[in-house]
Amino acid sequence: MAGMSTDSILTLLQDVAAEIITPRFRALQRHEIADKGSGSLVTVADHEAEVAITEALSAAYPDAVILGEEAHAGDESLMDRYLRADHAFTVDPVDGTRNFVDGSPDHAVMVAETIGGETSRAWIWQPEHRAAWVAERGRGTWRNGEPVRRPPVAPGAAPHGATGIWRLRKKTLNGLGPLRWSWQCCGVDYPRLVEGAVDFIVYRRTHPWDHVPGTLIVREAGGWAGGVDGMPYTPRTLTPGLVVAADARTYELAAREVRTRLS
Repeated sequence: MAGMSTDSILTLLQDVAAEIITPRFRALQRHEIADKGSGSLVTVADHEAEVAITEALSAAYPDAVILGEEAHAGDESLMDRYLRADHAFTVDPVDGTRNFVDGSPDHAVMVAETIGGETSRAWIWQPEHRAAWVAERGRGTWRNGEPVRRPPVAPGAAPHGATGIWRLRKKTLNGLGPLRWSWQCCGVDYPRLVEGAVDFIVYRRTHPWDHVPGTLIVREAGGWAGGVDGMPYTPRTLTPGLVVAADARTYELAAREVRTRLS
């Protein structure tokens, strides 16, 4: 296995963004945007960036399964291969595609590596915010090369959260502060949690390319992630309902309340 260093993979994402994604930001033509169904958009930047990242990872790791969001859209059997793989990568070439199409800077390129069903490394590059988030299992989380930690919510404080689930936004959650809208991009949501903008985030869908990178970044910064059902999150979790939090106590409180309100 030839392998790539953590810094080399970050450079790959930055180069792909500079060459393929950023030149099309606020410059997309109508024919370069398509609807995948249910309002989910995809652009020529998504396709080209994923191909470039996948080719580089495949050359360095020829035996690894590469689960790209757009590749999966064209071949759903790829998910089965990913779930069985001992070594795999997830690739989200333009997370927050709708934001990207709408001209919002809240989009990101995300990759994660899994070994034996556990996330070993994760990368989030936010090209418009010039923010690089990297995590390695057991070693910590860094933002632009500086180590970061997320303090737990203070005892007695009401944790504040975010979600994109409209049904949940209208609910009152006991012991929790009001829910705001998420940034509609996991590659921005997870870093915002680490930075302290919110204390927990609730998701309905659990696509690996969306959540494997961010969950490692949050956990290595001191946070926690698990299902609404109370089970810890893993890269092979596909059950709907995910809560990511600043600490285990906040996770338990939020998961219990969300489970009650969505049942």
